[in-house]
Order: sequence, then structure tokens, then C-alpha cells
Amino acid sequence: MAKGKSVFTCTECGGQSPKWQGQCPHCDAWNTMVESAAEAARGAGANRFASLAGTGEVVSLGAVEAKDFPRMPTLIGEFDRVLGGGLVEGGVVLIGGDPGIGKSTLLLQAAAQLAEQGPVLYVSGEESAQQVALRAKRLGVNAQKVQLLPEIELEKVQATLATMKPKVAVVDSIQTLYASALTSAPGSVAQVRECAAQLTRVAKQSGTAIVFVGHVTKEGALAGPRVLEHMVDTVLYFEGDTHTSFRLIRAFKNRFGAVNELGVFAMTEKGLREVTNPSALFLSQHKSNVAGSCVMVTQEGTRPLLVELQALVDEAHGAQPRRLCVGLEQNRLAMLLAVLHRHAGLALFDQDVFVNAVGGVRIAEPGADLAVTLAIVSSFRNKPLPAKHAVFGEVGLAGEVRPVQRGQERLKEAAKLGFTHAIIPAANKPRQPIEGIEVICVERLAEAVAFTA
Repeated sequence: MAKGKSVFTCTECGGQSPKWQGQCPHCDAWNTMVESAAEAARGAGANRFASLAGTGEVVSLGAVEAKDFPRMPTLIGEFDRVLGGGLVEGGVVLIGGDPGIGKSTLLLQAAAQLAEQGPVLYVSGEESAQQVALRAKRLGVNAQKVQLLPEIELEKVQATLATMKPKVAVVDSIQTLYASALTSAPGSVAQVRECAAQLTRVAKQSGTAIVFVGHVTKEGALAGPRVLEHMVDTVLYFEGDTHTSFRLIRAFKNRFGAVNELGVFAMTEKGLREVTNPSALFLSQHKSNVAGSCVMVTQEGTRPLLVELQALVDEAHGAQPRRLCVGLEQNRLAMLLAVLHRHAGLALFDQDVFVNAVGGVRIAEPGADLAVTLAIVSSFRNKPLPAKHAVFGEVGLAGEVRPVQRGQERLKEAAKLGFTHAIIPAANKPRQPIEGIEVICVERLAEAVAFTA
């Protein structure tokens, strides 16, 4: 038999090449060329390249009436928070995460709640009907009104959507679907791109909100072409440590709400349960003050969170001192140690420094700088920081303490959880006193270090 023709497609930009290359000739990305079967040419009448957003006449932008999108709440508060209030009619959501993290569990719970408001279709490409029913029974959800379709052929899914006209459809997962017009296997770049484009078009034309479940690669990125994330309206990532029961869901893209929102869940025998006070997860319960511990107030989207940062400074026994961060940026730690040496007179060139964010949370904002430095100073001097003190602020290379956003909300969250003092940048000083908490304003790093002496 004659060997079928193959083509190499870039997973980043979708560009194609007849032979493999280490660097994509279209977008210059490295090691992104994946082999797939060449697709046969299609007729000119096929509606393959129709616009996802629809077509219309040229109008003045000022003449277009801007309306808020009505929401369909899932009645799962943490999920609605990340979505921006709920699902949007005609919106497309992509949710990815590691295997077994809880994606299907969360969506089955949400589908059962949404089915009380209107017809819901659950398309299962990975599990049989019996497996989905068994999971629903284990979770204890009332899934009587949820319509189930175990199918992976795109055309049959489209026909069911056209006939049933559901308010919400869940596709678990997009990598299992295949379009019969293409010859490549399910999960290939061409199949994922084509199936996502066709279903997105259906969502925009019919008003059905569609939720895709996406696989992830070994590196943790969503599998398939990067254009998949551009097609959809919302991109969510499920995060969590397999050694703990807590799960975090973040919004990295949201056309209908704020990005970088955070939802917190706990995995139980009855499925995912909301955690209404996530700050309690990230604070250790010490019977007495310990050296090297500092509580910071971080901001995740619109939600302030209190997180305990721990530092351990120990004498180095090797030629090269170790610098290790868990949950924070490694390079920023090296910068803060240099600032401590230059502007606070604290030399740690012969010390191993380890910094950890309690609870497995990851902090990317620079507002953690001041808390990290004070935790390091506390561990180095073996002297605990004062009790019930919360800290936030960015540290500059010149030794100044710079302000951060939403300082007022952070202080209110600290006061609500019983903290009586806060060390903050002077520029974040509230105009009106906040009941229950005393604010200590600093302009230089040396002032904060001297206060904790």
C-alpha cells in the first residue's frame, strides 16, 4: 500500500511544513512541529472558514449599544467567582488541568445545578454512560435532568446541539472529538483546531454556552494548538497538589470578567466543596511565635488572601550557598538578598536561604517582597516577628518600599481575620483609619528591618 502523505504542523501558530524542522519557519518557535496526516482538499462550498464572530455591515462604534451580558450562575460560588458571575449565553469556556485534578467532577456538579435552570447536555468522549452515572451517584448530585451523550464524532454532536438547543453544553474532552471530514486521529492539531472552531461557531450562532475540558502536556500547558486558547472566551486552569485535598482554579483569560481570579475548593468524598475562607488554608497554626515566619496579604484578582511565608537561613557548608524558593520567583529572591545587603547591612553571602509559601499557593506579584525580606531577617536573627502583624509591599533596588494595588482591601481582610498591626508602604496609608488594625507605614527597607529588631 502507498504510504499516506504527512505534514508537520506547529502547535503554537498552526503553520505547516512538508518536513520536520527544529524551528517553525512561520513563528520561529522551537520544537513545536508535530507530524500529522495531510488533509484532503475540500470543496469550495464547504462552510469551513466562516467567521466565528459573525459578519455584518460597517457601523460606527459609538452607535453600537453596549449591554451587559446576562449570567447563568452555576450556584457554585467559587466557580462563579472565577467565571465573573456565571456562564454567558454563547460563551465558550476552556478548562484544563492535570489528570484526576477534578475537572469532570466540578463540571458534573455544575451541570446538575444548571439543569434546574434549563436544558443541559453533557457530551462524554472519555467515559461511558455507566461511568458518568456511577460518578454522579458517588458525588450524590441530582443529575436526573442532565442529558448525556457518549459520543466523539463532531457531526453527531452538532446535530444533537441543533435538535436539543441546550442552554449549556459540556464537552469532556475536546481532544477526544474528531471531524469525519479530516483523516487525522483525534487529538491531533488539525482535529482539535477544527472541532473547537466548529463548536465555537455553533455557540455564537445558537446562544448555547459551551464548556470544553482540555488536556495538558507534561509541562502543564494546554495540549493542542495555541490558537485554541485564542478561539475561546475564557481559559481556566485547575491547580493542586496530589498530596493535599485543596484545589485552586484560576482564570488566565476572560472576555466577560476579570482575569487572575482565584477559586478555592477542597476535594472530598462527595466531590469538590467550596472553601469560603481560603486565607485559613495558607496560615499555619503556631502555638507561639516562631522565627522566620511572616504573614503577607496578597491579591488574587479581586480577592485579598492572607498567606504565611516562611524563611530558613542556615550556615552554608558548601562552596556555593543555596537559594531555594517554593511558591515564589527564584530570581527575585537573589535580588532581595542583594538589596538587604546594600541597604540594610545584612550580609548573607555565606548562608543558605530557603523560602516557602505555606499551603502550596504560588505568588507572582511583587507585593510579597517586604514580607519575604522580613521573614529572612527574622530567621537570620532567630527572633520572631511581633504577633498579629500582616505585611505587604514591593521593595525596589534603591531600598525604597513601593506601594501595591488595592491596599485598602488588603488591610480590611487582615483586620477581619484578627490581625491588629500591618507594616505597609507609606503610599498605601489609608485616608480613614480602619477599625481594629494599626497601620505602620515605612518608606525604606531599613525602617522595616529596624522596626522588627
